[in-house]
Amino acid sequence: MKKNNDITRRQWCKLGAASLAGLSAPSLLMLSSPAAAQAYPNRPIKMISPWTPGGGTDLVGRNLATAMSQILGQSIIYENKPGGGTVIGSDYVAKAASDGYTLLLTTSAHSINSTLIKNLPYNTEKSFADIALICKGPNILVTKPGSPYKTVKDIIAAAKANPGKLTYGSSGNGSAVHLTAELFKLMAKVDITHIPYKGAGPAYVDLMGGQIDFVFATAAGVGKFIDSGKMNGVAVTSSTRSPVWPKIPTIAESGVPGFEADVWYALFATGGTPPDIVKQLNAAARTAVNTEEFKSRIEGEGLTVAIGAPQDLTRQIKLDEERWGKVVNQAKVTI
Repeated sequence: MKKNNDITRRQWCKLGAASLAGLSAPSLLMLSSPAAAQAYPNRPIKMISPWTPGGGTDLVGRNLATAMSQILGQSIIYENKPGGGTVIGSDYVAKAASDGYTLLLTTSAHSINSTLIKNLPYNTEKSFADIALICKGPNILVTKPGSPYKTVKDIIAAAKANPGKLTYGSSGNGSAVHLTAELFKLMAKVDITHIPYKGAGPAYVDLMGGQIDFVFATAAGVGKFIDSGKMNGVAVTSSTRSPVWPKIPTIAESGVPGFEADVWYALFATGGTPPDIVKQLNAAARTAVNTEEFKSRIEGEGLTVAIGAPQDLTRQIKLDEERWGKVVNQAKVTI
């Protein structure tokens, strides 16, 4: 009996070897890895925003999630996880599984934090897989209707006459708009007081309620308020005027020559995500942002598509780390 059993096993091995001999190496790998046999994505994806609801990131993120879900054939659940100047939401993605099912949609604050916060719970370079820049746009200096500060020169004059008394709000310590204001302070040589909020929405509410004097905000966040007359657009932070609001001057032409500070939005996965998945997500993002529906939604808010390869995002981050690191050091920004 034992001998017959041994012969049977050998026969099965020969049959198996003959079958496998006709398969290519990639096919063998597929058989050896059950996970690899399941095409990505085969379940819903999470897209995390590290900001509170209501700001420019939501406008970009929600529209991107909708467009990409149609392309990938899976639901993309958009979720806000605010706090810690984007650190809480970013850390959530950094510590997620490296499988492409947890994404981060954030802003220039991503590169700012690496120079601003000494003990980040993650490594900006290694904890994330860069997928793509999505879009860029100017920040806008806004005041409420009836404010005495109608121009940049009004703000500079009042700030120099009353050092430290003018207040500006931001979506949080270390945010791109916070650093934009700090750059303004340095270049205009004024002393103004920062009032940080846990997101852009609360800052807008207090501005319109008269609790603060002005806000540096993303175009995507305040465009609708400017258009409805609930806010005054004093100046844009880009080097040229926005085609959406051509009557709003730049800060550079309003008394602070050379001033420029745009904001970008980008998509990331968890570090270690397989290159093939990163490539697939980049391709889906490219298709999504070039749809007429997506472009019409963001371009109406003063943003422009800036899609590129993952390495373009990596290069942008390194440039910003150097640029904003100088601002952080010169302005002695701490959080």
